[in-house]
Amino acid sequence: MKETKNRAPRDIIVVGFALFSMFFGAGNVIFPPYLGLESGPQWGVGFVSYFIADIGLALLSMFAIIRQGSPGGITSPIGKGPSTLLMCAVVLCIGPMLAIPRTAATTYETSVAPLLSGVSPVVFSIVFFLLVFLLCVRETAVVDIVGKVLTPALLAGLLVLIVVGVVHPMGPVGEAPLVENVAATGIEAGYQTMDVLATLLFGYIILKSALEKGHNTQKSQARVVAGASVVAGLLVVYLGLTYLGATMSQFFDITVDRTYLVTSIVQGLLGQGGIILFAVVVALACLTTAVGLVSSCSAYFTGLSKGRISYPVMVFLLCLFSGVVSNFGINEIIAIATPILSVVYPPTLVLIVLALGGKALHRRCWIHRMAALGALAVSLLEVIGTYT
Repeated sequence: MKETKNRAPRDIIVVGFALFSMFFGAGNVIFPPYLGLESGPQWGVGFVSYFIADIGLALLSMFAIIRQGSPGGITSPIGKGPSTLLMCAVVLCIGPMLAIPRTAATTYETSVAPLLSGVSPVVFSIVFFLLVFLLCVRETAVVDIVGKVLTPALLAGLLVLIVVGVVHPMGPVGEAPLVENVAATGIEAGYQTMDVLATLLFGYIILKSALEKGHNTQKSQARVVAGASVVAGLLVVYLGLTYLGATMSQFFDITVDRTYLVTSIVQGLLGQGGIILFAVVVALACLTTAVGLVSSCSAYFTGLSKGRISYPVMVFLLCLFSGVVSNFGINEIIAIATPILSVVYPPTLVLIVLALGGKALHRRCWIHRMAALGALAVSLLEVIGTYT
C-alpha cells in the first residue's frame, strides 16, 4: 500500500498526460485560434468561456464518474434499458460513427494530403488504423503508451509553436471583437468539441488503468484520477493557442477557414518547416485521440457482451469499421452524426450534473428520469426544427 502511495505522483502525471492527449484532438487545435481571432482584445474572456464549456465540463464529468464508481453509474438511475440505450448511442456517436473516423480523415486532409498529394486516402486509412490497432491491442498498455510516449511529443510541438508566437507575435491583438458576445461564442466553441461525451468513454480505461497500477481502493483511485484530471486541463496550451489567434486580426476576419487560419499562423511563425511541424502535431493529436477512443469503445462493448466478444476482436472490428467510414470525408461524417449527437448530448449532460448530487439524490430516480426526458424532448424538437 505504501509503495502504491509513493507511486501516486508519477501515476497522476502519466494518466493525466494520457487523458490530456485523448481530449486534445484536431478540434482542440483548430477551435482556440479561431476563437482568439473572433475575440480580439477580449481573447482572455473567450478562452475562459471555451475552457469552462470544454475541459471544465469534461473534468466535471470525470469527477462525476469518480463519485459514482463508473461511467455506467451516471446513467443507471434512468433504468437499465434506457441507460444501456443512451450509453450505446454515446459510444457509437463519439466512437466509430464520428470521432474515430474523423481522426483519420482530419489527419489525411491536414497532414498527409498537403505534403504527400499522391497518397491514396484508402491506403492511408489502412496504415492509420493498423497503427491504432497495434497501439490498442494490449489493453493495459494503452495509457502508458499514450501518456509516456505520444503526449510528450505532442506537447513539445505545441509548446514550440506557442513560445515562438508569444515571443515574436504575428501582429498586435485586434482593437475590437469580431463577434457581439465573446463569452457565448467561447461556450459554443467548447460545446462543439463534445469532450464531455468522450469522458464517459475515457472513464472506463482511466479507471481500469488506475486499478492496474495498484490503486485498489476507491479513495486511492479517486486521488489518482482527480489529479490526472487536473493535469489533463493543461491551461497553457489552450491559452497559448487562443492568444495566437488574437494576433492575426490584421490579416483575417471571421470568414477565414479555421484550418487555413492555423496553417497560416504556423507558416508565419515557423516558415515551411512549421508546416511539417503542424502536420506532425495534428497527426499526433488525432492518433492519441483515436487510440483512446478505440480502446475505450472496445472495453465498453466487451463488457456489455460479458466477454463473449474479446477485447482484441472488438478493437479489430472498430478499426475496420472506422477505416471504411473515414473515407467518406470530414464533412460527410459530421453531416451524418451531428443530428444524433445533438439529441444525445443534452440528456447526458443533465445526468452528469445530477450524478454530482450524492447518494441521496442518486436514489431519487424519478428526478433523473424526468430531467433526462425533458432534455431529450427539447433537443429532439430543436433538431427537428433545424431540418424542417
